[in-house]
Amino acid sequence: MNKILAALIAGFFSVGAFAAGHAGAPMAAASKPAVSATPATPATPAAKPAAMTKEEKAAAKAAKKEKAAMVKKEKADAAAAKKMAKPASAAK
Repeated sequence: MNKILAALIAGFFSVGAFAAGHAGAPMAAASKPAVSATPATPATPAAKPAAMTKEEKAAAKAAKKEKAAMVKKEKADAAAAKKMAKPASAAK
């Protein structure tokens, strides 16, 4: 039993070493932080996004209205389905 257990553990270690050093696993090298002698340069501030044009604003507003109408319709459909699901004796 001890020999079988030792063989299984050795197999797991060999598979792990193969997966970590395999050329098909580039994440093993990428997961290690890069060590450099010079300090990292500070990140440049992100540029502000461009202002929306009138057409983009109108399209966004229309999409928002359309989404609100869909939600309202779905709620009405759900209420109607719930009402239809009630037995006739309870719908007095």
